[in-house]
Amino acid sequence: MMPKYGSLRPSPSLLSSWMAWSARRRLRFNITLETGVQETKMSCRSDSGSGEDSLDRLLPPASAPRRKSATSLSKTEPPLLRTGTRTIYTAGRPPWYDEHGAQSKEAFVIGLCGGSASGKTTVANKIIEALDVPWVVLLSMDSFYKDLSPEEQALAASNDYNFDHPGAFDFELLVSTLCKLKQGKSVKIPVYDFTTHRRQKDWKNVYGASVIIFEGIMAFADKPLLQLLDMKIFVDTDSDIRLVRRLHRDITERRRDMEGVIKQYNKFVKPAFEQYIEPTMRLADIVVPRGGGNMVAIDLIVQHVHSQLEERELSVRALLASAQQTHTLPQTLSVLECTPQVRGLHTIIRNKETSRDEFIFYSKRLMRLLIEHALTFLPSQPCKVHTPQGYEYQGHRYGGKGITGVSILRAGETMEPALRAVCKDVRIGKILIQTNLDSGEPELHYLRLPKDISEDHVILMDSTVSTGAAAMMAVRVLLDHEVQEEKILLVSLLMAELGVHSVAYAFPKVKIITTAVDKNVDNSLHVIPGIGDFGDRYFGTDVFDKCSDEEDREQRPD
Repeated sequence: MMPKYGSLRPSPSLLSSWMAWSARRRLRFNITLETGVQETKMSCRSDSGSGEDSLDRLLPPASAPRRKSATSLSKTEPPLLRTGTRTIYTAGRPPWYDEHGAQSKEAFVIGLCGGSASGKTTVANKIIEALDVPWVVLLSMDSFYKDLSPEEQALAASNDYNFDHPGAFDFELLVSTLCKLKQGKSVKIPVYDFTTHRRQKDWKNVYGASVIIFEGIMAFADKPLLQLLDMKIFVDTDSDIRLVRRLHRDITERRRDMEGVIKQYNKFVKPAFEQYIEPTMRLADIVVPRGGGNMVAIDLIVQHVHSQLEERELSVRALLASAQQTHTLPQTLSVLECTPQVRGLHTIIRNKETSRDEFIFYSKRLMRLLIEHALTFLPSQPCKVHTPQGYEYQGHRYGGKGITGVSILRAGETMEPALRAVCKDVRIGKILIQTNLDSGEPELHYLRLPKDISEDHVILMDSTVSTGAAAMMAVRVLLDHEVQEEKILLVSLLMAELGVHSVAYAFPKVKIITTAVDKNVDNSLHVIPGIGDFGDRYFGTDVFDKCSDEEDREQRPD
């Protein structure tokens, strides 16, 4: 059972200090990751028991010393807040698509090849640690072993099955998965059980990568796979060292006996290295002798990756803000009829003198009307029912498979109660998008989506839309999870014309539903005349900003 929030009683001075600091830094929605889950194949994990997608990030352990590469020495402090047991990540994923909504920036894929137990994973983790960038996915070729038949399982049990042959891997699935991941799409990764030599029932969801590090003994053995690699690295380690490492790994991790490991090494591993793996060294862009201990080579790799990422940076919000939107409002837009009631509700919530209690109350009324209006755009089909009096009634029912509401945190979350009030058993997902205060660009920090969301109609909720940059990112996330564009309904209390045009131009099949459309945005990209910062007014956090401003004035020298 979750503890009650009222049972937590920090001291008033500590609480006020934290609030002031949080308001100044705008770190209202930092995502907490437990450092205890930092393992080799961390990219292939998901929230246990949740049954939902999550963003997969790979961070160095909190206790590990960070070695700075030549390119990172000039950087400011990394976007991490660490304690003894937690890592709080404050950096997000920048746009990976252009102003048209199409992907224009593929992930940078690093291929790591080398003999069994050569230290590929160690090199990968060293690169990740030195890169010091968010959204790095580590993909292991070991996940793509084929399921063994009963006859093959018997051979594997007696160490007579060749796992070091190209035929042991499912290259078709591997290439398809890596291609989708490089394109920014959500993928499912098989989980291979080395004890039973079969894939587990539950596969892992992986989504969102600026850099993909793919490692495996046959990473260079397939031509279509090679074409997906932007950088090819071969880890060259002495054969005696590799044998010792393999003995330790297979005995301790895979429950095999020493005699069987040595038999398999001499019969399959060593010949396969000489026939299939060692010849591919000539295909490598960089050869790393001595594996993870070669920090000179790793720093050179990191410098090159940083330069590639800098070349791929986009400025979506600036392009949207500078666009000349002279067309009439799109046909995909539906504005709630401006009845006296709707006009009166807008008058109250737009008034800067409205108290927080009244703002929340009348906003909720308007949200309920908006959600009810949005439901009229869902498909329906005719049906017949019988009344208690025994008469037949010709009616309609929802014609889709399911409805999922997805809120853009934090302000979009305020619309969830209205959706739950009118849609029984609706599933809810969340996407956290925040503006980078340095670049002005939206950044994806976190998402949590229900399983099989691709089959549902999705009501995407945000309180206000100005340029449309955050809404476009959220729609792009849904499309990457194979939600059909025509099944997405963007619902917002207030939108600027610029935001309407931006979303409609990029995603012409998305239905846009709002209670009002304002004409302009100001230089700070706020809707004009607008409603203010909806989240601040609803949650009362504008008080923290005022306190912070007063504190800053008090601290200024006379």
